[in-house]
Amino acid sequence: MSFKNKWKDYQSFTKFRLSASVILSALSGYLFAVYDSNYIDNSPSTGSLGLDILYLMIGGLLVTAASNGTNQIIERKIDSLMNRTKKRPIPTGSMSVFEGITVVVLSLVIGTWMLYQLNAFSAMLGLLSYVSYAFIYTPLKRITPWAVIVGAFPGALPPMIGAIAWTDEFGALPGALFFVQFVWQLPHFWAIAWVAHEDYQRGGFYLLPSSTGKSKLSAFRIALSSLMLIPFSLFPWVLEMVGIFSVISVSILGLLFFLLSYQLYLSLEDKDAKKLMFGSFIYLPLVQFAYVVDKCFFM
Repeated sequence: MSFKNKWKDYQSFTKFRLSASVILSALSGYLFAVYDSNYIDNSPSTGSLGLDILYLMIGGLLVTAASNGTNQIIERKIDSLMNRTKKRPIPTGSMSVFEGITVVVLSLVIGTWMLYQLNAFSAMLGLLSYVSYAFIYTPLKRITPWAVIVGAFPGALPPMIGAIAWTDEFGALPGALFFVQFVWQLPHFWAIAWVAHEDYQRGGFYLLPSSTGKSKLSAFRIALSSLMLIPFSLFPWVLEMVGIFSVISVSILGLLFFLLSYQLYLSLEDKDAKKLMFGSFIYLPLVQFAYVVDKCFFM
């Protein structure tokens, strides 16, 4: 196999693009904490700051890659049943299970070591994210739709890890960022579950928020979770961590995102679920970096 094809296998195995988007959340949490006046005394030298960001981004990328890879190893037989996953490297035979395990172990060990260079809490949370995603969320997906709630926990840890990488302590700031991303996980993943519903059923997964399937009840719960994002995204403002810029920008983004979910409620069509899914990818980084911009330029 050529280097190009093997590289594509590794990208698919680790879900590289998804992993890259995850570390943006970690970076936003880190920068938000950097500009928080309560932690200004934590400031290292400029050179150390750059090194810390490097450790955070590469370490976070590798731990996320290990989680995604472990998921594919565990679900390799199920992946072969679904159209969206049957061309992954293990089901097609272009990657052996042993090679996959090797990639996972190396990624996890190096990634955790890099997070540990920031502090022990960051490494601990990285490992917690890996274990809860790979060994709790992954098997639960075939047992109960509540797996989405469980999966929201590791999915919401990146901004908390980023913030704690700077603050070196648990507190209101990392907690607020965690809860924003936790609530976001619900409409985000339910939109994916709607689009991939028939394919998920081939693999034995049932992940929509109602047993009635692509129904008004499922769409209502998706819209309700989207609406909940508006007050949750204002938590940093309630805790006086951000100012009026965040209130305005986050409220507008939240309303627009809710309208996408409301359109799905009205139509029950896959095309609107896809709009909500792609909208969720745009919404989260815009909200998170709105906090950073507010902290940096308006407070």
